[in-house]
Amino acid sequence: MTYPSASAAPRARDLGIPFDGEPGPWNAITDVPGLEVGYVTIVVDEPAAVRTGVTAILPRGRTKPGAACAAGIASLNGNGELTGRSWIEEAGQFQMPVAITNSHAVGAVHTGIDRWMAQHDPYTAAQWMLPVVGETWDGYLNSINADAVRPEHAMAAFDAATSGPIAEGNVGGGTGMNCYGFKGGTGTASRVVGSGERSWTVGVLLQANFGYRSELRVLGRSLGSQSAAPNPMDTTDWFEKDTRTGAHATPGAGSVIVIVATDAPMLPQQCEALARRVSLGLARTGTTGSHFSGDIFLAFSTANEAGLASRMNGGEIVTESLEHVAWGSMDPFFTAVVEATEEAVLNALVAARDMVGREGHASYALPHDEIRTAFGAAPILER
Repeated sequence: MTYPSASAAPRARDLGIPFDGEPGPWNAITDVPGLEVGYVTIVVDEPAAVRTGVTAILPRGRTKPGAACAAGIASLNGNGELTGRSWIEEAGQFQMPVAITNSHAVGAVHTGIDRWMAQHDPYTAAQWMLPVVGETWDGYLNSINADAVRPEHAMAAFDAATSGPIAEGNVGGGTGMNCYGFKGGTGTASRVVGSGERSWTVGVLLQANFGYRSELRVLGRSLGSQSAAPNPMDTTDWFEKDTRTGAHATPGAGSVIVIVATDAPMLPQQCEALARRVSLGLARTGTTGSHFSGDIFLAFSTANEAGLASRMNGGEIVTESLEHVAWGSMDPFFTAVVEATEEAVLNALVAARDMVGREGHASYALPHDEIRTAFGAAPILER
């Protein structure tokens, strides 16, 4: 079990990709003030080959894990899971940490959040808890039925949460994921939205495990179909052997969980509108949204800290007032979501490294030289 930190490895911009928009200082979801991210990465070979982990997000940091955030959800294709969704749709908020893991570890991570909250916010834990846990399937590389992720892994991921630059690629919940027929994983990016002397940040973190090879587009260039990297996930009979049938794995099956955070004041309906724009950012990278992909998006605002909380108050009627961005001023935030989502996908692909998992299954990273060649960037020395 490891606790990854940010490295000096190149990101998508470093390879010459000229993205639109102004990123925050770290070009990460942690540019949103107060937000913290932590990982636990599990890579072992005994007693089973495990390539998985947990990604933890504390919207207001570890000092305020139970503070409510206005929130909204959107789905491009619902073949996946995000717990807590019913309450978010009902109340327009959540007041719990967020985690992402593999498809068969949702229960363990959910329990881990409950336990972590009982230790760090007993007031919230004494009432009721509806943790937000998303998942994507890593069973090509990971022994997904080995129950390798335990509640204590989720707790450790939250204990490791921090601000600042964060690791990408084969880390946390993204450890065993694949994207566009290449090694995928965790990616993040941010955009600054300014108006006069005021500015706000929109940050995106995603777990990329979607798309098939020929779909991949990098700023309109068809890099996937032209890549020399092997693609054994699509070209070998691993799925037939696993299922003992004649069925072949459908290219593009997988999923993507996308978390959008902003410090701009938003109503729940505006958060939902932000979440809907995630699909446009994903589409820029080529995906058409597979039937076998669970593409679910959560957007939230860390503004209005005292608003939207759901607490029992002894029967007294309480009123609230919320500041929010005017609907007529939302377009720059929509643009920010689209741009940051696109870049986060490519950051995940660039950060990922070749990986061999269970039964010798291999997944190969998108070659950096192919990106540099496409965008005319000079070669750089990588560590």
